Amino acid sequence: MALAAFTGASLLAACTLGPDYKRPATPTAATYKELEGTGWKAAEPADAHIRSAWWEVYDDAALNALEQQVADANQNVQAAQARFRAARSQVAQFRSQFFPVVTMSGGYSRARSSENVKFKSTAGKTLDDWVVGADATWEPDLWGRVSRSVEGARANAQASAADAQSALLSMQAELATDYFELRGIDRERQLLDDTIAAYKEAVELTQNRYKGGIATDGDVAQAQTQLRTTQAQAIDLGVQRAQLEHAIAILIGQPPSTFSLPVAPLVAVPVIAPVGVPSTLLERRPDIASAERHVVNLNAQIGVATAAFFPNLILSVTGGLEATNFSQWLLAPSRFWSLGPSLAGTLLDFGGRAAQKAEAQASYDEGVAQYRQTVLTAFGQVEDNIAALRVLEQEAQTQDGAVEAAQRSLAIMSNRYKNGAITYLDVVVAQTTALTNEREAVSIARRRMAASVALIKALGGGWDVTSLPTDEQLTHPDEAGQPASAPAATRG
Repeated sequence: MALAAFTGASLLAACTLGPDYKRPATPTAATYKELEGTGWKAAEPADAHIRSAWWEVYDDAALNALEQQVADANQNVQAAQARFRAARSQVAQFRSQFFPVVTMSGGYSRARSSENVKFKSTAGKTLDDWVVGADATWEPDLWGRVSRSVEGARANAQASAADAQSALLSMQAELATDYFELRGIDRERQLLDDTIAAYKEAVELTQNRYKGGIATDGDVAQAQTQLRTTQAQAIDLGVQRAQLEHAIAILIGQPPSTFSLPVAPLVAVPVIAPVGVPSTLLERRPDIASAERHVVNLNAQIGVATAAFFPNLILSVTGGLEATNFSQWLLAPSRFWSLGPSLAGTLLDFGGRAAQKAEAQASYDEGVAQYRQTVLTAFGQVEDNIAALRVLEQEAQTQDGAVEAAQRSLAIMSNRYKNGAITYLDVVVAQTTALTNEREAVSIARRRMAASVALIKALGGGWDVTSLPTDEQLTHPDEAGQPASAPAATRG
């Protein structure tokens, strides 16, 4: 009864030491600067969020099929999810400290004591010893050491879940970027193939004119050089396409030797994702959520370090059965037991615990700085890609005008050459200018697609902080063992 009363009093007196967590303040603007002058309006509530399967906005069936495979087959994503499962297991490890530790032992021995030992009743006797017993020890969480440890472990597991989602988003965005880059190369190869066909006709024309005595052998040589140079440029694109195809294979967990994509020129157009206001980014970026959860963990460690200044109370109970004769082993007179509390604490450690607390505080300050830096970096990435889309849109319009002008110039020069007004060198210059401008237009189209994907990634790819696993999910994980931050909808 006395032990029960003491235990109850101890529990009533229990408290949780250390500072309670408050999210650190971060500098946040009212709107994105790069939106000014673009004509893009802030998203309305109805369309203020990106869908989780964000790649579907590009309406490309082949891309959709590839993205479906990233969550299940990409090895970086699998590794991140395994790290989450390990972090979730740590929560269970720390929670177990709330409860008693029970151990059991049993054994048999036969021993003889020396006859030459004085004052010992078993001297010279051979005895059997049958014993079975159990021990239970429990340390009440008087100062919140265990509570803070569990709090930190849960935050760490949530950070790991956010890291898993961040890895998934990165792989999905990389796949989309590589895919559109490959389609852009297909479009550029189509352009070169069409140009090569035109250059072959030009070579035939100059050869016929040379045979007729109208053109010189220099015209023929220039036309052939232009053709061969363009053919070499078309062949060179094969290196880039092969490398991108191999990269896509690895992203979806396939050996490059078993994967190929049919040729299909780029037709997708860049999508301007609804950016919302900067403050919402704090809830939509998994890397920001991870950094913030790390701060929670570091704050909890201050409480753990503070609890070390106070003594530990340990309650222990031991009991069992022991007998010399097996026939009497399991009878009531063979029982033994003991119980009682113990209190232990450090009186003097020459500043060791104070140094540990100071270290925990410094680690927390570092975590806060890293969290704020992550937020600033996220804002910068959104601004960068808004600016890229705005500038590239203007550049694409100007470049389209340059392509039209170059094509008109080429048509004029070709007609003048056929009429004998100019040499073929003037045609070559016009051909080179037209092809250069056409290839640049394709390059801008690829860059616009990359910026569009990068903006969606910078906005979190449809994820939000409510997808983090709850305390209940961390304590009772589902059978599949998947992080709550990577639901089926996010994986496509």
